[in-house]
This record gives sequence, C-alpha cells and structure tokens, in this order.
Amino acid sequence: MYYISVEESFDAAHFLREYGGKCERLHGHRFKLVVKLRSAKLNKTGMAYDFTELKKQVNEILGPYDHQCLNEVPPFNRINPSSENVAKTVFDRLSPLIDGDVELDSVEVWESPGSCATYKPD
Repeated sequence: MYYISVEESFDAAHFLREYGGKCERLHGHRFKLVVKLRSAKLNKTGMAYDFTELKKQVNEILGPYDHQCLNEVPPFNRINPSSENVAKTVFDRLSPLIDGDVELDSVEVWESPGSCATYKPD
C-alpha cells in the first residue's frame, strides 16, 4: 500500500458553544491540516496521486474558512467548529473529489503544535 500526504494551513477564529471553559470565548488558531491518501497501485507515471492536484483540491475546500470566524461559516454555524468536526467536514467534502485507484485515508487537524484530531472512517 502507498500512502501520500499533503499539509496545508489556514488562519481562523472560532469559539466552542456550550464548552464551559476558556475556549467558549472567541479565539484564533493557525489550523494545520494533513490529508493522507492511500493506493494499492501507482499510475502510469509512477505516482499514487498528483501532489499538485491534491493541494489544489484541499485549498478549494479550505478557502472559505481562511481568515473567518468558523462559527459563521456553514456547517459550523450549526455544529461546533471543533478540530474533530473540521476534520470530518474536510474529509466528507474532499472524498468525492479524489479520483482513480486512490482513497482518502484520513484528515488530521492541528489547532496548536501539540494538539490534533484525526478523522478516519471505519
């Protein structure tokens, strides 16, 4: 099995509704995402997937979140913009865009250098 990943980031503010702690107040992060694909085979050029294409697809999804208050951007206007929910939302939006013999394996969201959440379906 081959695994490839790209890392992208965006800056945004958010607050966690009904959290009961300091993160319930508006605050910001430089969110870092690591998107990982998996493939059992390589294409005719010897790649599992084109890094440039994957970065473009990820950045199209992240664009509306950059320099925004996530709580005002769908779907986070309805669900808490936790790192877990950001990871699943990005996964769900990116998965149908991946073509070929490749599958989206996981999405990691880092909101600080020591804290991340990963979404990987069963």
